[in-house]
Amino acid sequence: MKQILAFIMFSTIICWMMFAPIYKHVLITRQAILQQEVDYLLEIGASGQYGYISNNMIDQSKQRLKRFGLTTGSLQYEVSSTGGQLFINDGYRVSRGDGIALSLTYPYERLTAIDALIGISPVPEGQLMRVYGVRMSEYVE
Repeated sequence: MKQILAFIMFSTIICWMMFAPIYKHVLITRQAILQQEVDYLLEIGASGQYGYISNNMIDQSKQRLKRFGLTTGSLQYEVSSTGGQLFINDGYRVSRGDGIALSLTYPYERLTAIDALIGISPVPEGQLMRVYGVRMSEYVE
């Protein structure tokens, strides 16, 4: 009986050690891709040509992220300015000196479920990873 229990515990630890680095790399890669996309949108949106982040820019962003295997329906964007505007579009341009803030969230999608094998509680269902960025607008009227 002790041998069976030792075998089960040993095999569980071996499985976790083999697969834990894989899902952690997936988490790190997803978060890096999302942060890169936020930085790119802020770079374009805060440029002197635009001064806003439009729905069209967000749709193009979703298509770029879809190529990395992310579900576009799960991506949630929040655009605001440091001046208090809740959403920025081409009708309202952020003037130079005010910042454009962008937040992007995406669910973990049960990537940490394997942690339950060794007693670590996985990320709760519905929890979202979040990336955030702020950039000062360069738009001059």
